[in-house]
Amino acid sequence: MKNTIKYLMVLIVPVMVATSCKKDVSENEPATPANGTGTGTKPPVENKYNNVVETNPAVQKGITVNVNNNIGGYMQALPYLYDSTTKRYPLLIFIHGVGELGNGADQLPIVAGPGVPGLIKNKKFPANFKVGDKNFSFIVVSPQIRKWDYATMAKDINDMINYAISKYRIDTTRIYVSGLSMGGGYTWEVGAAYAKRLAAIVPICGAATLSDAKAKTVATAKLAVWALHNDDDKTVSPDNSKTSVNRINANSPAIPAKLTIWPTGGHDAWTKATDPNYKENGKNIYEWMLQYSK
Repeated sequence: MKNTIKYLMVLIVPVMVATSCKKDVSENEPATPANGTGTGTKPPVENKYNNVVETNPAVQKGITVNVNNNIGGYMQALPYLYDSTTKRYPLLIFIHGVGELGNGADQLPIVAGPGVPGLIKNKKFPANFKVGDKNFSFIVVSPQIRKWDYATMAKDINDMINYAISKYRIDTTRIYVSGLSMGGGYTWEVGAAYAKRLAAIVPICGAATLSDAKAKTVATAKLAVWALHNDDDKTVSPDNSKTSVNRINANSPAIPAKLTIWPTGGHDAWTKATDPNYKENGKNIYEWMLQYSK
């Protein structure tokens, strides 16, 4: 009997020691690796930083990686406290114009010129947006397109979205796409092709026009749309935006497409459109987007 008890104790004690040494996930331990290097292996947990309102500018840097054959890199902008939280963030994909085409490597810095990545670079992009009683901070991904290929426009951006979801903590109910000129055309196309996946799109002087069929797809998918253009744009006709919005609204969508046409400004509609200080009905394009989720 004594020998039996001793034998059982030999088995039990190591198990107790191993159990007592097991590390718990504390409220301060992020569920993902630092610097946005992956989605992590631990489930999301609450920590004290999850509800802190961001006050410092987003941290932006270039990432050279072959997302697909036509995207060789992108500008990554993460909320300042990203590595201290475990929460998931809205994703904003912003697409450049034809003048920023490049290889995603040594040519990548030119992406941080016009539009949202330029605002982030110059510390003019708000760290926090309040919509209703909630506070939001974006993960902004600005891919650099190698070649303007009409056949792959929608797929290229969808591939970028998939890559971002695999790498960062994304709130997949809040995926937004915007872009200027060429990038505005990409925005129209990805909106039509993946309307059920996206919560809202903001094409700016977009170099594409939705067909009746694509407009109907956008309308029935309850995809929020706000198109912006200058009426004297000689590079990309404002009829692109007017026609696309009219075709969407002809289908009596649950969310009527919104159109802003400024009388002057030429091709540069993006400076005003992306300016956080430009608001309609009390909301800039970012606050407007955040009203919607899927």
